[in-house]
Amino acid sequence: MNFDLDKITRDNIKRLVPYSSARAEYKGKEGIFLDANENSLGLIKGSNYNRYPDPMQLDLKEKLGKIKGLPIGNIFVGNGSDEAIDILFRAFCEPGKDNVIICPPTYGMYEVSANINDAIVNRVNLIPETFQLDLQNILKAIDEKTKLIFICCPNNPTGNGVKWSDIKTILENFSGLVVLDEAYINFASYRSLIPELLNYPNLVILQTLSKAWALAGLRVGLAFASQQIIDVFNKVKPPYNMNAVSQQLAISALDNIDEINSQIRTIVNERKYLTEALAAFSFVKKVYPSEANFILVKVNDAEALYNYLAQKQIIVRNRSKDELCDNCLRITVGTPEENKTLLKFLNEYGK
Repeated sequence: MNFDLDKITRDNIKRLVPYSSARAEYKGKEGIFLDANENSLGLIKGSNYNRYPDPMQLDLKEKLGKIKGLPIGNIFVGNGSDEAIDILFRAFCEPGKDNVIICPPTYGMYEVSANINDAIVNRVNLIPETFQLDLQNILKAIDEKTKLIFICCPNNPTGNGVKWSDIKTILENFSGLVVLDEAYINFASYRSLIPELLNYPNLVILQTLSKAWALAGLRVGLAFASQQIIDVFNKVKPPYNMNAVSQQLAISALDNIDEINSQIRTIVNERKYLTEALAAFSFVKKVYPSEANFILVKVNDAEALYNYLAQKQIIVRNRSKDELCDNCLRITVGTPEENKTLLKFLNEYGK
């Protein structure tokens, strides 16, 4: 693998002079701020919400760096992981010319973002039933215009992990960026591949505070990569892409690692409980093993069961339109009480 970041970066991005915001030019926290055309009077007493937030989220990145074992130069914080995904297309894919590889069934925003940015999508389906990468056909699909390969691990909506040996083979045989989406990594029985960033300069890892960290409403997405790649992200992103409230609350949440780990253990235990209980119903054809906080379940009639549960105000996702997921529902692991209620209604449905 001969990886050259300059070679895969779009020419207009290489020429781009990023916007220089007032808070980027002056980094002090004290003073009379007459530089950013803010309302100096303020409105919400006791807050600084009348002031623009730190455009580089340095305090949040410092906290993340200690947890992840990375310098802040290897960390990007965005408005959800979707912002990081969008930046990858805008920075590295020439519209109408370059292509990316996705492996359905997988997270739908890869393809949506590709379509928005007019990147060509090459689809290499996962292997049926095991939902592992079709390594041979992925390698065959790579050409000189392939810039990104997206791998979701644990995969959404199937819940399974992906073999490290397959990811490694792709990293070593592809001169573009391998984007590993670890949104659900905290629920998995294996560790993040963040340490492999030292070995593979073409690896980008996405994570989020929306899942295990219970901050979906704040929209805090993370990308980890070499400093050279993160510099490109920071060049392309809007100047104030992460609001002050999200930064402050995310920093506070990261101080509660023990509580989060306790919640993760509860969710994993409930996942095991639900997996065993679901498999006992006659209308369930298969419960797929999961390393995430959800379970993919194949049933006799997914639409009928979805509608029945919706009538009971239990909302799941019908993934039947996804490749290889015919008659499959994706069920998030709820609280112990919610899971018992789900099983109660499923028991009534099966009678």
